[in-house]
Amino acid sequence: MASRPAGPVERVALTPEAAELVRALTVKHGPLMFHQSGGCCDGSSPMCYGRGEFRTGDADVLLGELAVDGVAEPVPFWMSASQFAYWSHTHLTVDVVEGRGGGFSLEAPEGVRFLIRSRLLEE
Repeated sequence: MASRPAGPVERVALTPEAAELVRALTVKHGPLMFHQSGGCCDGSSPMCYGRGEFRTGDADVLLGELAVDGVAEPVPFWMSASQFAYWSHTHLTVDVVEGRGGGFSLEAPEGVRFLIRSRLLEE
């Protein structure tokens, strides 16, 4: 069973630009999810999938569920547990920039890619 970090700390958020893209992708693809499996620093690219298109399990941590205005269901943001060991002290912000990312992330055909910006968690 996948896990969730302890406590009510907000660990992940979206920029307004990323939220706008999530709304557009939800219209095209239905409910979405994010998964971050690699990358140790700012600029890493989370992958965006149709909900359930990426299987999560014991090796994954649910960082949070992103509430997006205009999207009926929260968008879960998952990270591999081994990756969470590197990022456990940070707050992640999902942003969007021009350029194509790798892999099968749903935003790739739009000519943009999601990317992570991070900062240390505050008390």
